[in-house]
Amino acid sequence: MSFLYYLRYVQWPWALPLIVVLPFVTAWLVRWGLRARRQRLARLGTPSMIARLAPSLAQQRTSTAILLAGLATLLLAIAVAGPRWGVEQTVVKQQGVDVVLALDASLSMLATDEKPSRLQSMKQEINRLRDLSPGDRFALLAFAGRSYILTPLTVDQSALDLFLQNLDPSIVGQGGSSLASALRQATNLLALNKSQGDKAIILMSDGEGFDNPDEVLNEARRAREMGFTVISVGFGTQQGSTIPIIENRVVTQKRDENGNVVVTRYDPTLLKDIAAQAGGIFIDAATPDKAGRIRQALNNLHANPRSVVSGENLGIQYQWFLLAALLLLAMDTFLQTKRRRRRAIAAAATTATMLLLTISCRSAPRDKAAIELYNTGTQLLRRDSLQQAITPLTKATDTRDAEARHHSRFNLGLDYLVQGLKSKDSADAKLDSALFRYKQILEVAVADSDARWNYELALRQKKGGGGGGGGGGGGGGGGGGGQGRNQSPNPAPSPIQSQAPKPVPGMTPQQAEAVLNAAEDKETDVQGQHQKRNVPAPPRGKDW
Repeated sequence: MSFLYYLRYVQWPWALPLIVVLPFVTAWLVRWGLRARRQRLARLGTPSMIARLAPSLAQQRTSTAILLAGLATLLLAIAVAGPRWGVEQTVVKQQGVDVVLALDASLSMLATDEKPSRLQSMKQEINRLRDLSPGDRFALLAFAGRSYILTPLTVDQSALDLFLQNLDPSIVGQGGSSLASALRQATNLLALNKSQGDKAIILMSDGEGFDNPDEVLNEARRAREMGFTVISVGFGTQQGSTIPIIENRVVTQKRDENGNVVVTRYDPTLLKDIAAQAGGIFIDAATPDKAGRIRQALNNLHANPRSVVSGENLGIQYQWFLLAALLLLAMDTFLQTKRRRRRAIAAAATTATMLLLTISCRSAPRDKAAIELYNTGTQLLRRDSLQQAITPLTKATDTRDAEARHHSRFNLGLDYLVQGLKSKDSADAKLDSALFRYKQILEVAVADSDARWNYELALRQKKGGGGGGGGGGGGGGGGGGGQGRNQSPNPAPSPIQSQAPKPVPGMTPQQAEAVLNAAEDKETDVQGQHQKRNVPAPPRGKDW
């Protein structure tokens, strides 16, 4: 591991040379001062006479004074450098709207009349829009011959990155371009969300739709009646382009059922009509900054206040070294005071210093509301009420109480894991949620063997159902919740731990980080393969 990696544990790297220089300089100054004092005393008389007249000065131990001063200076230098460890979340109060991104994933989006392609240009605009909208929640919906929800409304940037990375025409599997189904499913998704604030649907497409225009416009009017803002965004050029198809590493051109090369063209007519019927905004494909225009339109909506976790950083822990340094200085003062009165004064000063530093370094108060939510969710988990336990446990994970947040994440991951083992239709989605929660735990506490076992079991279950069996239900979860209003949460035992693969003992943080990175790569590959699993065969006719 390189030296630069360890610099992340220091707030001010420029202060590191002080850790080496200051103790030696302080020890030399103390030694020089004591020697100068002895020389001045030697001018007054013989050593025996000085011992009788000033016993406290004559009996002073040079080595003890130098050692205490050097150690205190060393600790002060470390405190100045700002040592960091632990986890400190940064929670930002922001305002945002709920947005469903309905993305055209048909074959025509592979056309290269926009460089490098219409699809890649659309992804770039989405990423710029996300950068401009840190407080908004986004949902991803891909459509071609049918629509398909990739993610619900979320502020989880890693989940959005995962699905955008794997977005291509093979996700939907059914050829064509059905704008009506996309608008219908986007409207239904927003209607299920009961949060305050305005909501918007952003439809991104080349406008080449093959469904009934009247049906599309009916869905646009329905979105307007429900109070949702519709923004249609075009991609491509009216000159058009062929559609490159890669088969067995050979690039060919898309052909229709008669064998003719297909030329797809950007058609703004239907996109304009959608915006007009919905009372929304149309952004033409020739607009240079589409993300900026979308952001301007969203700024006119009523935002919903929410708390967003902007990141997790290592906490600065300088106070412990400062406290130890002050204790050493107080000890040196106490050892040099021989008279009772001076000793009492020094002791009182030491006690006052310790009290003040203890008050300044005291731990943060426990979050009673989060503990109550944790206990509620854990009791529901123990009663096998898996779906009802998700809401209180999810709310409990937003706390700044590190212990309550840790155990809430564990039990929430356990809830999703048990649902994934029991479910057949949506097992992958549940297992993805379990993997996400256990990964959050392992990034902070790499030595948590319970979380690592369940993480490995969820991965193996996604790849084929091996390694553990599962039928255990949620009855084993609980972690002692519900037994007291201010009780500290404890981790819930997994009902399937006994059959899960055991972790490697003595794993270092670097090794654990490498394992997590490898598991994340496998998770991305599995997710991409799952998204690209073909569904009903494409209909005959126009399938681009």
